[in-house]
Amino acid sequence: MAASAHDQQLPEAISEEALARIQASSDSASLEALRVEYLGKKGRLTGALRALGSLAPAERPAFGQRVNRAKEALDAALAARGEELRLRRREAALEASAVDVTLPGFGPTPGRPHPLSRTLTEICDVLGGMGFTVEEGPEVEDDYHNFEALNMPADHPARDMQDTFFVGDDRVLRTHTSPVQIRVMERQPPPLRIIAPGAVYRNDDDATHSPMFHQVEGLMVDRGVTFAHLKGVLTTFLRRVFEREVGVRLRPSFFPFTEPSVEVDVGCVVCGQRGGECRVCKGTGWLEILGAGMVDPAVFAHVGYDPEEFTGFAFGVGVERIAMLKYGIDDIRLFYGGDLRFLRQF
Repeated sequence: MAASAHDQQLPEAISEEALARIQASSDSASLEALRVEYLGKKGRLTGALRALGSLAPAERPAFGQRVNRAKEALDAALAARGEELRLRRREAALEASAVDVTLPGFGPTPGRPHPLSRTLTEICDVLGGMGFTVEEGPEVEDDYHNFEALNMPADHPARDMQDTFFVGDDRVLRTHTSPVQIRVMERQPPPLRIIAPGAVYRNDDDATHSPMFHQVEGLMVDRGVTFAHLKGVLTTFLRRVFEREVGVRLRPSFFPFTEPSVEVDVGCVVCGQRGGECRVCKGTGWLEILGAGMVDPAVFAHVGYDPEEFTGFAFGVGVERIAMLKYGIDDIRLFYGGDLRFLRQF
């Protein structure tokens, strides 16, 4: 029984030694090594259970309880020491960091409209106040609505001006929002006065062009609509958008779906139309802002309108172009870069 008495002291002796070593451990690696040494499958405290076989049956329950109490004490000591070491590492990392954790945190930052969203809303609000209603259409268009119905048959050279993204045999990413006008005229007889805002796509990318950009197309069809109505609408629209009495001039141009066609310029909003050394207008005092014209009778033929009874005008304005001029932005790519320093200016 002397051997039995010795074995009964073994769990306490092992536990006392282990607790001292745990408290002296200085890192998580040494702490894990101690856990394996004492509590692993071949650990010293686990091995103490082998002494049960040499004990009298009446002594085994008490000895087993001592081993279990020792294991629980070691588990608790390992967990506590592990938490202490974790907190020490965290404090050391914070002390080494340049961040002062005692400073108050930042509050929630309120969102704000993107400059393109703001400009698009302003354009639609101005034209909406002039009686135009908003219409929308698909961004993946068929060849007919994007080209042919707009007086651009398959062999028309104007198709080469579009830098089109093709997504199938008869499908393209729309190069303008003019197809929306065709779709509206196909289902609705005149009179009508609509605008078609939305994203369009062309294979072009530099400081003033983007593969995806935004347009607002306008269309007005009725009896007696003249070029004078077009000029009046555009002059009023541009002066309200830029919130000043900007000069407006029309220059002859060409678009397949309008005849006659014009490019519309506004007086430079940067130099006040003085020209000189202005880099924006290159000294001319004028900035090209949009294209427009009277709807070509060939377009009316595709939608079943009688060109002898109805006339109309159409125009298209680039949202990015307006925003760049309103806010003095010289690179269109800034709109899509996601730089918060840029966006917070608006």
